[in-house]
Amino acid sequence: MNDTVTEDRWQNGKAIAVALIPLIAFLAALWFLEQEFRNLSMAQVVESLRTIPTLAIVAALLLTALNYVVLIGYDWLGIRCIDHPISRKQIVTASLFSYAFSNSLGALFGGTPIRWRMYSAWGLTAPEIVRLIYFIGSAFWTGLFLLAGLVFIFSPFDIPQRLHFPLASSEPLGYILLILVSIYWSICFFRRKEIEFFGVNFQPPPFRIAIVQALIAAFDFGLTAATLYVLLPADISIGYFQFTAIFLLALFVALVSHVPGGLGVLEVVLLVMLPQTSESIVASLLIFRIVYYLLPLLIAMICLAAVTVYKHHHRVTGLVAATASLTTIIAPRFITGGVYLAGIVLLVSGSLPAAQGRMEIVRDLLPLTVIELSHFLASFVGALLIVLGRGLQQRIDAAWRISCGLLAFGAIFSLAKGFDYEEAIVMLLLLVILLPCREHFYRRGGLLAARADVGWIVTIGMSIGLLVWLIFFAYRNVQYSDEMWWQFAYEGDAPRSLRALVGVSVVLCVVGVARIIRAHPVPPELGTPDQIAAAAKIVAQSPRTQANLALLGDKRFIFSQDKQAFVMFGCEGRSWVSMGDPVGNIASADDAAWRFREACDEAGVKPAFYQVDESRLGRYIEMGLSILKLGEEAKVTLPGFSLEGSARKNLRRTMKRADEMGLSFKVVPAAEHSPTDKQGNWIDPSTPEFFQTLQRISDAWMNEKSTGEKGFSLGNFNIDYLRRYDIGLVMLKDEPIGFTNIWRGADRQELSVDLMRYLPDAPYGVMEYLFTKLMMWGSEEGYQTFSLGMAPLAGVDSHRLGPLWNRVSSLVYRHGEHFYNFQGLRSYKAKFDPVWHPKYLAAPGGFASPQVLANVSTLIAGGMVKLLRR
Repeated sequence: MNDTVTEDRWQNGKAIAVALIPLIAFLAALWFLEQEFRNLSMAQVVESLRTIPTLAIVAALLLTALNYVVLIGYDWLGIRCIDHPISRKQIVTASLFSYAFSNSLGALFGGTPIRWRMYSAWGLTAPEIVRLIYFIGSAFWTGLFLLAGLVFIFSPFDIPQRLHFPLASSEPLGYILLILVSIYWSICFFRRKEIEFFGVNFQPPPFRIAIVQALIAAFDFGLTAATLYVLLPADISIGYFQFTAIFLLALFVALVSHVPGGLGVLEVVLLVMLPQTSESIVASLLIFRIVYYLLPLLIAMICLAAVTVYKHHHRVTGLVAATASLTTIIAPRFITGGVYLAGIVLLVSGSLPAAQGRMEIVRDLLPLTVIELSHFLASFVGALLIVLGRGLQQRIDAAWRISCGLLAFGAIFSLAKGFDYEEAIVMLLLLVILLPCREHFYRRGGLLAARADVGWIVTIGMSIGLLVWLIFFAYRNVQYSDEMWWQFAYEGDAPRSLRALVGVSVVLCVVGVARIIRAHPVPPELGTPDQIAAAAKIVAQSPRTQANLALLGDKRFIFSQDKQAFVMFGCEGRSWVSMGDPVGNIASADDAAWRFREACDEAGVKPAFYQVDESRLGRYIEMGLSILKLGEEAKVTLPGFSLEGSARKNLRRTMKRADEMGLSFKVVPAAEHSPTDKQGNWIDPSTPEFFQTLQRISDAWMNEKSTGEKGFSLGNFNIDYLRRYDIGLVMLKDEPIGFTNIWRGADRQELSVDLMRYLPDAPYGVMEYLFTKLMMWGSEEGYQTFSLGMAPLAGVDSHRLGPLWNRVSSLVYRHGEHFYNFQGLRSYKAKFDPVWHPKYLAAPGGFASPQVLANVSTLIAGGMVKLLRR
């Protein structure tokens, strides 16, 4: 127990340390900026914003638009490398939305899940998406290294000592980068076999494609640098290539820092490296941030809102239809990012001096009390919008409603506190975007149920750090005194900012205390009869037969708010393990999955989803869970199933031998062996010989195997459970010698079995005979597939460069027969020529995954003692 606690503390400490890196880098950047801005005037910076030529802004807009067109090349080449038949319109849609989000907020809210969810919805498998992401990443870094290496050599510059960079000049770094590019290209040219790296197998792109990748990426970085270059003041005496070299160094440092969008870090390096620092350069950087980062995000949000409205009033096709089908997936992330930025805008505005010309307008219209209160409440609203981001990300409807109201009040307070009509327009525009997206926020969870994890705490810490820095920078020439807190005047910008800072701190403290004192739930009890009955109705509508495990009686349940989906799970050690994906329609299943995740967070245990399908991996990635392959599920296609052909000769031999021995097969419907009364209650049969016979077969089978009943992912002999299902019997001269209960999927999509038992003296191949007969019967009944279940650890790669878990899994697969017949099970199922579908574990990463698997093994075995006996 002590080892487990120590390991958990170590893992938590490591996660916190990693999350603190961007916060430390951001705070360090603010300190450097303070040093650089020591002689700058905020008023002069604002004045410089007005002097930037309109032509320069138009040029920056055009370059940004061209840059986003070039960004499509990353996805286009990546799709070519994985050779998947996806349309160009879908590539364009995925690329533009992904980059519009990730360029501004990827490090905060995760840009990768957007690309993952979009491509997975269009039919790409998990390995294909992973390969695509790696191809895009390799193109990005290769292009950056190529262009940076060239400009560092041909436009060299000295690196100031105060940046604490290990090199004094850019030229040596340029050669190093070009050598790295040459190594990568050599691998692409000579290597033709797959390379395993961190558990992902991918073949390097052909040499010619690798060259094109690098050129596209280099063009991308060149355009980004040009966007800022055209905004620089005319008195900056620096050429484009020299500026590009400095910009790429700044970009590299910003990427390494992991600060969202390189905010602060990019500015620090540029201000230190450029020939001179002035208010005009700061103004250019601000416009660059708006044009290149915020404007594309805003346009993407407007498009999503427009598509959401349009699809409800028109029949959509083509690209609009492709986007409309994905709005539920990606819109909440964009909206979360937009609302978070709206909160930042209000906080920043509340920390800066008001424009005097506008204050005079407000002064003539409103009393001082209204202005002071509006200023305080605007910052208060900004803090609340930041806090609500977590609830929006988890699609809680209350977060949506409150955000709509706060955006409206934010617009009013922005006008009342200083006639800041730009902020009011932003708030109202976001409100217009948010209103039609109501359908995406369907969860009825409480706001405090949304756990504020380390990432969100760091994000809020960065926001408050920026607010404090702006206040001290803007009013560094104002002499502090205790009386400032009680000074109320139209020109009292500094006192108003200090009071706003206190209001923001109060909001965060109240939310934090509410989280701390919130009662933590205890693990729920096993499912009650009412819960099992409710689950049974949902199971009856599920096409997946695995949903029937909910009716075993050994599961706990968490239902969605609308009671149309549920998660069935078990508790073992410090893990709560969901058996498979949530059962129910997709929207309700998402809600149930989030509720399960939140319940785990509240209870302080590790959440895990065991044996989940590939098509739903995006859901778990969005939750911040890691994905590990567990094995592969075997599914036999039933339409047209027959014993003809060379691949089925062994099955024909088995069936022929069975017929010669006098074996036969029959299906006993549930209504016959378990009659019910008018209320649907089972009536104990007057002749209980049927279940007594099954019990005798089961007991004999258990004694022969020297094992105990299992559970969780497997059925056990429970008469109340078996009464629900048709029973397939293998007969020898009219005497039952083996049986199984039959699972039927809704709409005849899938057929499967659970409990399989036979007498020890039954003829060899009796189960193979039973499976074959069931498949033939299912084909006649019109079912589409027959699931043979999962072959654990099958298909998990074990290359020496792969992660430790893959190598351990492969070792267990080869040598773990004492605990489980891994290889034999795979070989047995392969006889039926199935299609193999990967199954995954979604759980916290690192050492938590083996611990979760150990807990799953204990759940299946029915306890640690039974596990060790096996």
